[in-house]
Amino acid sequence: MEDQKSSFVEKVEKIKMPIRILILVGTLVLLAGAFTWFVYIPKTEAIQKKEKSVKELSRKLAEVEKEVRNREKFEEKFKQVNAQFDEALKILPDSKEIPSLLTNITRLGNEAGLQFLLFTPQNERGRGFYKEIPVSIRVEGTYHNVARFFDSVGRMDRIVNILNVSMKPEKVLSTELVTSCQAVTYQFTAEEPKQDDNKKKKKKRKK
Repeated sequence: MEDQKSSFVEKVEKIKMPIRILILVGTLVLLAGAFTWFVYIPKTEAIQKKEKSVKELSRKLAEVEKEVRNREKFEEKFKQVNAQFDEALKILPDSKEIPSLLTNITRLGNEAGLQFLLFTPQNERGRGFYKEIPVSIRVEGTYHNVARFFDSVGRMDRIVNILNVSMKPEKVLSTELVTSCQAVTYQFTAEEPKQDDNKKKKKKRKK
């Protein structure tokens, strides 16, 4: 065994120095190449995949956070709109309240000192998501009484507009006036306006 070692050493010693250097450099290059190919490149690819995965997760996280913020804003806006809608409904009577509302109008007229000559509900008028409920009114009383009545109606919680007002003396030079007007209140309806048959027929013809 010692003879083999000494023989190997002798052979190495016989190799010229430039060749020894070339062998050393080649060995180092080979080891570096093996390390690069079997260790560095796989690790680098794995790191790049992880970085790409982290970037994608960060992007998705940012989108989720944005959606959460938008949802919070939407929910807050929805609450505000819903509150405004509820407030609007409070001043629009439903169908059950219409009779009592009309009774209150006549009560206010009587309290103002007016005598009702006419109080006739008219046909409802659809206006899309709400409808108008007009009432023809004719009363007798002084201008001051009529003004009190109109002011009281305007102070009601529910919306009631007085339209088409006309006044004329009961008799010539009389302070008693006969006042005709139309009281209009409004009722919310959840139904969308229906198209009439003519519009439907026109649409069918176009198709």
